[in-house]
Amino acid sequence: MMIKEAESVREPQAREEVIRWYRAGEVGALFAAGDCHGLDVDGLRIGLFKVDETVYALDDICTHGNALLSDGEMDGHGIECPLHAGLFDVRNGRAMCTPLTRDARCHAVKVEAGVVYIATPEQS
Repeated sequence: MMIKEAESVREPQAREEVIRWYRAGEVGALFAAGDCHGLDVDGLRIGLFKVDETVYALDDICTHGNALLSDGEMDGHGIECPLHAGLFDVRNGRAMCTPLTRDARCHAVKVEAGVVYIATPEQS
């Protein structure tokens, strides 16, 4: 079984940002309890979501309310916010239904030798 990296993510757009790859951990350990995992990266809360063999990363805080998306339920490529049941597409962060009005920010992901890395912006 081979884990693939997410193919469709938005890269940070600001000119002053430098991309830093953060080692999140081994795929097996991150997703031992299920298809969602939340972690803190330099003060930023990021949710990791595994669909089939692909790993995706979004900001973990719902854009509608103060809830952790990684505490939600997966529905195909959607993650349901546990607070108000809004659904985000983990492939691109798009808000898919009400009460959501803003998309979630995506982070690029790569998997090398079974280890998940997340791209995080670093201000220069």
